[in-house]
Amino acid sequence: RVSANQVTSLMREVERLREVRLRVEERSRELERVSALLAKQGLLAETAEARTLLSGTGRSLRTDGEETSDVVDALEDGLKAITTRPTRTILDPLQRMVRDLSRQLGKEARLSVVGAEVSLDRRLLEKLQGALVHILRNAVDHGLEMPAEREKAGKHHEGALTLRVEQQGNLLYLEASDDGRGIDLHQVRKAAEKRGLITAEEAARLNDNQVRDLIFREGFSTRSDVTDTSGRGVGLDAVRAAVESLQGRIEVASTRGQGTRFVLTLPVDLGSSPVLMVRALEQFVGLPMLAVESTQLARPDMLRVGKRRTHLEYQGQLMPVVDLGARLGLRASSPPAEGQPLLVVQSGGKRVALGVDAVVGDRDLVIRPLPSEVRDVAAWQGAATLSRGELLLILRPDWVVSDSEKTAVSAVSRRALVVDDSLTARALHRAMLEAGGFQVHLAASGARALERLEADTYDVVICDLDMEEMDGIELIARLRERKDTRTLPVILVSAHDTQVARDRGLASGADGFLSKRECAAGRLLAEVLDVMSRRGSRA
Repeated sequence: RVSANQVTSLMREVERLREVRLRVEERSRELERVSALLAKQGLLAETAEARTLLSGTGRSLRTDGEETSDVVDALEDGLKAITTRPTRTILDPLQRMVRDLSRQLGKEARLSVVGAEVSLDRRLLEKLQGALVHILRNAVDHGLEMPAEREKAGKHHEGALTLRVEQQGNLLYLEASDDGRGIDLHQVRKAAEKRGLITAEEAARLNDNQVRDLIFREGFSTRSDVTDTSGRGVGLDAVRAAVESLQGRIEVASTRGQGTRFVLTLPVDLGSSPVLMVRALEQFVGLPMLAVESTQLARPDMLRVGKRRTHLEYQGQLMPVVDLGARLGLRASSPPAEGQPLLVVQSGGKRVALGVDAVVGDRDLVIRPLPSEVRDVAAWQGAATLSRGELLLILRPDWVVSDSEKTAVSAVSRRALVVDDSLTARALHRAMLEAGGFQVHLAASGARALERLEADTYDVVICDLDMEEMDGIELIARLRERKDTRTLPVILVSAHDTQVARDRGLASGADGFLSKRECAAGRLLAEVLDVMSRRGSRA
């Protein structure tokens, strides 16, 4: 009886109220800093009245913040009660489907569910039900072996399917796994070639992850004959489309002979996530608090420095140390300095000690999915808005703990330098370019960019038009004066989407011009490749 638009509108107001609460907390911290600054001035008598007033205002703000937090929590709980229902309401049909399909195919399978009590938006559940049906049907039909084959391989004759539902703040994780035969990459390559989805040359160039990704292509199927359950080429492409329509993402991992696991990550309208904000050089990023096990300060007696890797001795075990600055491509990797913060991060049963330059503090934030153009960048889970409107990118814990030597892009031939005094712009430009296979370095000013260009070579520079001290036009003039950067492709980016700004930028010697609105719409990568092609660079 209540329209979805009305409920959505109420949810937006709750989000606004949460942002107000964050701003109140920030103002309270600012008052504490001002009070501490006055105390350090040594004029205790002269500032006594002011410090007393500030202290009283700070206490009132903290009280108001706590009350606002209670109101937000109460509103969220009320809206959840109205709009959600337990996940178990869609599980009975799934159990029945697995049982009937197994019997039809002569197989044995059992579906186990973890997190059936989690309550989700009714509309989200309805849209996900079809996707889960597709995934589980595929698991029974393609993944699980016949009972005799399983026993021969040393497995239980009954195949195990597991569906795990977990909500972390405003992110939902759905994991569907089986203990079957896994994905045969050779067979996937052959099927994709046979159906004309890729050429033989393209197939030869694909790595294992890219081959696994072919199963989501429209028209893909490994079955040559059409049955009641498969062979039509309609299935996982529909699953990916359904997940992406919900602003989510789907990933697949598989081990031959051991099974396959699909992980769906989706944003939900209500809820916030505790995030730990950290800094590497001048880049601020967030880490989900659920992934942070503990924080240590590096001491020489705790570290084991080897030729290729440094390890931290933690709870009687050695775990690899990962330098966040190096992992993000901001600098060369180096062992942590004494007193440097080390975060013990865990995900999927793996743990690493993440070296950061500073721990800024924890925040309760609403994490939003990234735009579709950059959603497949492996490092980022999403983005959140801080109390002053700054954008904070949130790292994916599984990317942090993955083997950096395997996942780092070592064979990248294209390098880009992003120059912008806005942290938000630098982060978004970088995400888009990395999605296109670029290795990206960042500079917060024109002077810093010139220092970078003295030490490194780049294939393209993306530069903000309006910066303090040295703007984009002056930077281009300096680049055109130097022999080694005279022909370096440069694209100017501006917040001013006017013909006057465009003409001014192109007249300065820029090879391309984009407004920040065009960049946010996904135009940056195409413009970069076009400009590099025109300049005759390697594209």
